[in-house]
This record gives sequence, C-alpha cells and structure tokens, in this order.
Amino acid sequence: MGRRNESCAFFILNRGCYLGFYMLLNLVAPDKDKYIYRIISIERLFELFHSEKNTLVNPMKWEDSFENFILDSKVKNLSGEIFEYKFGKYMYGQCWTLHESSDAMWRIYSPNKSAVRIRTTIGALISSIYNANVVHQQFTCCIGKVQYCDEVELFDIANEIFDDSGISVENVFRSLLLKRKAFVHENEIRLLYQSLDNKVDELYRYAVDPSSLISEITIDPRKTDVEFEMTKFIIEKSINYKGIINKSDLYNAPKIDFLDVTNKFQY
Repeated sequence: MGRRNESCAFFILNRGCYLGFYMLLNLVAPDKDKYIYRIISIERLFELFHSEKNTLVNPMKWEDSFENFILDSKVKNLSGEIFEYKFGKYMYGQCWTLHESSDAMWRIYSPNKSAVRIRTTIGALISSIYNANVVHQQFTCCIGKVQYCDEVELFDIANEIFDDSGISVENVFRSLLLKRKAFVHENEIRLLYQSLDNKVDELYRYAVDPSSLISEITIDPRKTDVEFEMTKFIIEKSINYKGIINKSDLYNAPKIDFLDVTNKFQY
C-alpha cells in the first residue's frame, strides 16, 4: 500500500489496556471536543438504537461521482506502467456537519419535516468505531474535515495523492475528504473506515452504544408544538432515550419588549 504516514495520529488510551491511535485529518487535537450533527429519518434513528449498530456506506453509493474518482482512477508511475488500485470498493464513510443551525440542511435532509438531528462530538464518534475495531485501528479508522476545492484544485491534489511507490494510508483517507466548492455549505466532517479483509459490500456496520454516543436529539423546527410533543413522546417510548430531546429553535423569533430607536434622534 506504499509508505505509512502517521503524522496526523492522535494518541489515546484504548480501553485502558494499551496505547493506540486514530487519525485526524484537517483537524487538530482540541477539535475532538467539538459537536457535530447529522440529520436522519426517525426510522434510521430507531434502527440505530434497536440494532445498536452504526452504519457507514461505500462511497460508490454517494450521489456525487467526484467523491470517489481518485481511488477509482488509473495511475501511471515513473516507468510508464499503469495501475488500477481500486481502493474505493473497500472504503466506507458517514457524513456529519459542524453546522448546528442550517435552514438548507433541514430542507434537504428533512423534506417532509419528519427527520431529527442527532448530536455527538468528533472524539466520541471516532472512538466508537476505533473501539469496535481492536485490531489494526491505525489502518482502518479515520475522521476528518472535508476540504472544498474548485475542479482545477481537485485534479491537482488528485495527482499528488499517489506517488511512485503507491499510496499511503493517510492519503487513502484524504482522497475521500475532497469535495467541490458547490457543497461548501455542508461544512462536513466524515467518519471513514477501510476494510482490510477484501470483502466488498455496500454497507459497513459496527457495534455501538447509541445512548452514550448521541448526546442530543433535535426535532424539525417546522413542526408545531403539538407535533413536537407527539414526536418526542414516540421517541422516548420507542427507544427509551434518556438524553436531551428538544425542538430546533431555528425559526424562533427573538423575544424583546421593544426596539429602541431613540438614539437615532440624539445629537
């Protein structure tokens, strides 16, 4: 697979037994405490809690064809030989955002006003998949911030991803953290996993404790108060969630007594 690059590793104590590390890309160590968010259907929420498994998707299933083109490309080395690495079919990802409040995200991912937004932290998310893969974590698990580029920049970076000896572990992950500027509104964080068993599948699922991972569930801001209370009740009864369940305040008007315009008339 080429040379191994550990420059972005962040060391943690894994289950109190030994020192391991996971990879942070386009992030720094303090970012592990930042909240990240994901809008999902209520059915997906129930599936997460009932199955106690988090699900990542193969990038070949992502809608934007640019997302996986680097790992799926042919590469010419210095000797003129052309190789196809096809790493993309062994990769899996899950998309989150740093945006807490976004009208666009609610409208895109909750078109019927029936989705919910879940919250965790960067550190909690990468730790969840790290702890589910006690062997070869450094080769399989990564979390990173997406870099947004125009198409010229994207192709320039693509040419730097590979070298004559192949591709490093870090660059395999980095190739899936590139998107065109048309998507910059997403402000995306991606959880990435690389399968080492040569098994090709559309999905990768790993065991997780949803109640520990998810620190807040937020209901669509366009629901009425009655609809919110009903949805909250259904969630509490269906998954026995004891954490925070609230309604997004995105459209709440500010509460003020009056606007003070007297200063406009003082000389």
